Amino acid sequence: MSLHDFCEKTEQYVVDIINGRHVNSFDTMFRHFLFVLSRLYRNITQLRLTLYDNSLIKQHELGCTVISVGNLTTGGTGKTPVVELLAKTLAAKGRHVAILSRGYRSKPLPFFKRLKAKWSRNLDEFPPKVVSNSREVLLDSQNAGDEPFMLASNLLETPNRPGVAVVVDKDRVKGGNYAITRLQADTLILDDGFQYLRLRPLHNILLVDSTNPFNNHEMLPAGLLREPIKNLRRANVIFITKSDGHPRLRHLHDFLHRHNPSAAIIECNHEPKNLQHLDTRDILPLDALKGKKVAALSAIAVPESFLNYIRRFGGDIVYNKHFVDHHRFKEEELEDFYKNAFQKGAEYLVTTEKDAVRIPKLKDESLPFYFLRIEIKILKGQEDFNKCITQICLE
Repeated sequence: MSLHDFCEKTEQYVVDIINGRHVNSFDTMFRHFLFVLSRLYRNITQLRLTLYDNSLIKQHELGCTVISVGNLTTGGTGKTPVVELLAKTLAAKGRHVAILSRGYRSKPLPFFKRLKAKWSRNLDEFPPKVVSNSREVLLDSQNAGDEPFMLASNLLETPNRPGVAVVVDKDRVKGGNYAITRLQADTLILDDGFQYLRLRPLHNILLVDSTNPFNNHEMLPAGLLREPIKNLRRANVIFITKSDGHPRLRHLHDFLHRHNPSAAIIECNHEPKNLQHLDTRDILPLDALKGKKVAALSAIAVPESFLNYIRRFGGDIVYNKHFVDHHRFKEEELEDFYKNAFQKGAEYLVTTEKDAVRIPKLKDESLPFYFLRIEIKILKGQEDFNKCITQICLE
């Protein structure tokens, strides 16, 4: 077993422990160990925040509008479509937008080059990765990372809409400087930036998953929280994602309002738009799934929403294969998936938009392979969203 495979199996085991899927004596003991680690992590996280709050660690300002979009929990809130909506709306209003990402699980530079780049401020010698200059995509998903590549592909300039640049660097102060000086950006969006405290945002947008807001309320690694729930008070705007508009969500509204009375709360849903072929990008309407046998493939944090979308539009899931979040598919895994799908009588293969960027071209294409294109639909709080956009545009 390779180190990569071992790490993925360990990650999946810990996630299963957090979600209570293992119950033998060793698992119980290990859960207690994770709980001790989570208390230590909580204290370190709060100490770091205190140091920034008291200016003992410097926060940088870049002289332009900076918007942070992020979560309190690890993954699964549907952040990327919200970033896309925000960037697209601001670009349409005349802002020169650049998205700054750390490029999670993208292919890193060689170690010594990374070390040298970390301490260098020379943007010519060690520039950040430019995934898109707003007119064309310049990197593949392996070098850019899944979300940056997806955003870059969806936010290219069109005859009807200005494009959005996407820049990847773990040092987002450096990435921001590059976007301002070389790409003429006047608005920076920090993708997954709620915990990135080095760069001071003018607007802090927090996403909360309505189906599982804070998991078990424990910090990593005993739960999925990156920082304590009380820190949602830093947010100016809170998006409740994956909402169905049900009145039961008033309890979540009340909870969020108690912790942050001043934040605008917006409810939204991730609405499927169409099916797109992996290779040709041919588009099928969603009702093409009705009555069809479907094999589903995913490697996202919370696959349940994806599977429910397929069922909602009449698809019969005869085979489902799920990997850990951000898994990079191997050719033999895809061949195995294809073989099982064929044996189960599948008529369509369907994956998520985020996973589609990591799937290499299959040799056998007798079964059509599509991904589900998702867009954000605001259910409640459209006025608050418009007000937020107007405020940003006036800065």
